[in-house]
Amino acid sequence: MLYRFLFNLLLSRLDPERAHYLGVFAIQVASKLGLTKLMKNKTAKSISVMGLEFAGEFGLAAGFDKNGKWIQELGEIGFSHVEIGTVTAIAQPGNEKPRLFRLKADRALVNRMGFNNEGAAVVARRLQALRTSKKKLPVIGINIGKSKAVELENAVQDYSTSAKLLSPYADYLVVNVSSPNTPGLRSLQEIKSLKPILEAVLNQANAKPVLVKIAPDLADQDIADICKLAETMGLAGVIATNTTITRNNLKSPNVAAAGAGGLSGAPLNQRSIEVLKLIRKSVAKEFVVISVGGVETREQVLERVKAGANLVQGYTGFVYFGPFWARRLN
Repeated sequence: MLYRFLFNLLLSRLDPERAHYLGVFAIQVASKLGLTKLMKNKTAKSISVMGLEFAGEFGLAAGFDKNGKWIQELGEIGFSHVEIGTVTAIAQPGNEKPRLFRLKADRALVNRMGFNNEGAAVVARRLQALRTSKKKLPVIGINIGKSKAVELENAVQDYSTSAKLLSPYADYLVVNVSSPNTPGLRSLQEIKSLKPILEAVLNQANAKPVLVKIAPDLADQDIADICKLAETMGLAGVIATNTTITRNNLKSPNVAAAGAGGLSGAPLNQRSIEVLKLIRKSVAKEFVVISVGGVETREQVLERVKAGANLVQGYTGFVYFGPFWARRLN
């Protein structure tokens, strides 16, 4: 309740990207003071997925910690796993600002960040230092995408470079071919384009689990085909879903002003569950499905698990519900 009051009074008046970094700064200060350890849910049930031990089903989706700077702190406030990124082989500033927008009436965000990150080599060095520090960490996923400067025909080598640099420090890797904010990226979800990318990442993965992240806007048959391909190739699983480019049934008055980009948050809930159920019907029980999109409550986490999700992720709810959100959901 206090966070909601502060959000409406202060944070919602700030530029969303500036508010993001202000919130992270507060979490870092709380960690240094030892306060975040008081927030961690010590009763969360440990579960085993992909041969890894997770302190609960619920983790943080990619997009919040793009450069792997706040993994320890995010684990301390209750996320069982933190998926960093999206990281690209070549450092890039992302799209022009403003590029992140709140749709408060819908508890949603529109982002066109454009994979802003420091590049795979820099992130790898940071993770190497973190791993050697022997600090208690959540499970770390690393989400990799195509560098904007790289042409689509050279995407295979681009993904391979990122996987080679980052896989030694990942608990699992995610191939992101579904963000709407890099020109042409979603075309890489086509089977003929996707297969060589997945092969290249698997070859550089150091035997770490590899998953592919898909868009909610794909036709059902395309989703089933991608999952079958991933299963046949020996991927650990799929993450469903990324943000959507649709704008159906939104209540916020500033939808048009927000412009292009990926929509995340509560409006994705229904489609995300539909995709989860579709995937579960298409693949073997052992194939891992991480469900993301529109999750806000513990009841929704349990609904996803009952529908066949091995793990559940969120991001936008963190913005609207605050630092105790992950603790409640786990």
